[in-house]
Amino acid sequence: MSTESTSAPNFIRNQILEEIEAGTVETIVTRFPPEPNGFLHIGHAKSICLNFGLAEQFGGDCHLRFDDTNPAKEEQVYIDAIKADVEWLGFHWAGKVRFASDYFDQLYAWAQHLVHEDKAYVDDLSADEIREYRGTLTEPGRPSPYRERSVEENLDLLERMRKGEFAEGEKVLRAKIDMASPNINLRDPTLYRIRHASHHQTGDKWKIYPSYDFTHGQSDAIEGVTHSICTLEFEDHRPLYDWFLANLPVPAKPRQIEFARLNLDYTVTSKRKLKLLVDQGIVDGWDDPRMPTISGMRRRGYTPGSIRKFCDMIGVTRADGGMVEIAMLYHAIRSDLEDNAPRAMCVLNPLKVVLTNVPEDHEEVFEVPGHPAREDMGLRRLPFTREIWIDGEDFLEEPPKKFFRLAPDKEVRLRNGYVIRCDEVIKGATGEIEELRCSVDFDTLGKNPEGRKVKGVIHWVSADHAVPVEVRLYDNLFQVEAPDKDRDVDFLEHLSDNSLTVVQAYGEPGLADVEPETRFQFERVGYFCADRHAAAEGRCVFNRTVGLKDTWAKIQKKG
Repeated sequence: MSTESTSAPNFIRNQILEEIEAGTVETIVTRFPPEPNGFLHIGHAKSICLNFGLAEQFGGDCHLRFDDTNPAKEEQVYIDAIKADVEWLGFHWAGKVRFASDYFDQLYAWAQHLVHEDKAYVDDLSADEIREYRGTLTEPGRPSPYRERSVEENLDLLERMRKGEFAEGEKVLRAKIDMASPNINLRDPTLYRIRHASHHQTGDKWKIYPSYDFTHGQSDAIEGVTHSICTLEFEDHRPLYDWFLANLPVPAKPRQIEFARLNLDYTVTSKRKLKLLVDQGIVDGWDDPRMPTISGMRRRGYTPGSIRKFCDMIGVTRADGGMVEIAMLYHAIRSDLEDNAPRAMCVLNPLKVVLTNVPEDHEEVFEVPGHPAREDMGLRRLPFTREIWIDGEDFLEEPPKKFFRLAPDKEVRLRNGYVIRCDEVIKGATGEIEELRCSVDFDTLGKNPEGRKVKGVIHWVSADHAVPVEVRLYDNLFQVEAPDKDRDVDFLEHLSDNSLTVVQAYGEPGLADVEPETRFQFERVGYFCADRHAAAEGRCVFNRTVGLKDTWAKIQKKG
């Protein structure tokens, strides 16, 4: 059994290792149990990496099990997306895809068992009344007037609930535990509620559906899960998790361990809030590249390796570590793409340059590396002609002292090409710059000009061969670090007006007809990814993944 891993050690891994060495656990079984009511986000990625990673490290199994106990909010599209996300991240679940609904018959039998044992009862209180009777953190709850129904009456009512004889909300099945418990989760929690909803797996068979708390631990036990690893908000639910296991004839006794969830600044990860962004058309679907969903990050250009590296970087702890800087996430993807993304040139703010001493029919091809440090990426061909595009930001008529790009009567080197000099600025009727007239020093290809130093290097593309591309410049969706921190302020008020800018650009010929999700470093600009939806429509669109500037790396160096 191998416990070697590139992942950093953490307290859960250490605990499991101790159990294995002590012989209390032989083969570990973990599970990833998403609700199919939305797309997975970066917080889920941390859980996926942890659960599947532990199974890999210890030679065990990790199950993918959908917690599908609320059919009114669940859809097949979410199931398909979740499976695709897990596989894209590079993980493989053991056996078939599992569903909590696979165990509905057994769960119902166990509910009847609790009633037989006088440990559960059918309650007629409304949801609001149950909430009122439950008490507060400082005051004990009060028993329901229906708490002492006979076992026979409860069994009859439960069966009639199952058959659909009652309206939604008319009755619930509750565990009979302790209405005075300091842990509110033990104050007679709901086990079943009535839902007249068709289920995506079981159809119309059921008119009642189990609660998450009643379903989760028993599903773990049925599957032989050894470690139920979840986030800290479930710590207060652990006594209930253990109560069910202790009071039911389950085949195994899993152990629940909690870890701190991921809180990423400038981001919301509530599925309810993410769904609101989708439903209101604020973003273009769950996989909008501004969304923190795994699907959105994939479309933006993130790699599986970069997300896994990020999850390793933030680590796994019991303590709430506060906000994780999004700069750390950007650092993870930059590090990956710096090594693995081929290079290309793309001009986002095109300014025409006419090279006056280049013949009109001149065409020269420069062969340059696909990646400066990767011979396996081969060479790319850059046509050079009389007319080229440069970026408007690389020219100033009145440059400041340390502006080393193009200016009147100044020289600059074209990346991978010649040194050029700006001789004339052509303006339109309203004074805007229409084009530059420049000359080429043909004795500077691959070498410095004689007797003078040229410091600036700019990117460019041949106007005759340029590929028109739409470039989408994505930035943070929110303009404040904690957009949903203040409950008195709608998180939508913190939306940024600059989260998406669309520009029409020109790219080098190699950008035409690239495969969807192909990633590039646009030299001097940033990292970009070919949009998969646009590619399917035959359009050339690139999404900015991240810029070149790495603030996190600078912070680390200072530290």
